[in-house]
Amino acid sequence: MDFQNKIALVTGSGRGIGKAIALYFAKHGADVVINFFRNRAPAEETAREVEKLGRRALLVKADVGDLDDLNRLFDETEKEFGGLDIFVHNAASGYNRPAMEQKPKGWDWTMNINARALLFAAQRATPLMEKRGGGSIVSISSPGSVRVLPDYVVVGASKAALESLTRYLGVELIQRGIKVNAVSPGVVETEALNHFASSGGQENIIEKFVEKVPAGRLITPDDVAGLVAFLCSPAAEMIVGQTIVMDGGYTLPIQR
Repeated sequence: MDFQNKIALVTGSGRGIGKAIALYFAKHGADVVINFFRNRAPAEETAREVEKLGRRALLVKADVGDLDDLNRLFDETEKEFGGLDIFVHNAASGYNRPAMEQKPKGWDWTMNINARALLFAAQRATPLMEKRGGGSIVSISSPGSVRVLPDYVVVGASKAALESLTRYLGVELIQRGIKVNAVSPGVVETEALNHFASSGGQENIIEKFVEKVPAGRLITPDDVAGLVAFLCSPAAEMIVGQTIVMDGGYTLPIQR
């Protein structure tokens, strides 16, 4: 896939899936806006890797759940590049607790970052993309949007809202030359998962996950990056407002 001289903004791109997506676009010719909120060092490393690939990197600290920060993110993008071709809403957060223990603050925090940010980022991205003849918006969702996962009620609700927004934005923005879709990965092999697997005596948790995946392995960040890039390519021109599940078949069988 060729993204030569395209401009991609990837939120939460310092580590994990976001980093893989940012580097994928850079390897295929795009300049990249690297966004982070708390952890600067990994984001700086991502920016350095982008620049080693011969592409420009803009590093912006912003909490996408805060509308002032979100607007500043797009202001700095416009100032540096003048437009935008690709927006990937990857940044996510949430309070994992049972439904009866959730609090209003946790609800607001989670919904603002995971769902509200997509709507208002799309409002800012659209005119920047129209200046360049169109573009693509892709969000990262989760199986918890439609399945019940332990203590995932607020995050699951936010991802369901994200997928609904994807459908509405998809129908509205395709008429302005902008494709909007989402990717819902299964269990992704990231540093966070490896940390979880090695804590609390759960050394074999990854192996247990793999046993339940018909494809025989976990999803990698590079797998997700490749699918995101495809959805931003001309080959995906007629894919509009969809959430594409990538989980190696994990969610299809009845788990026992």
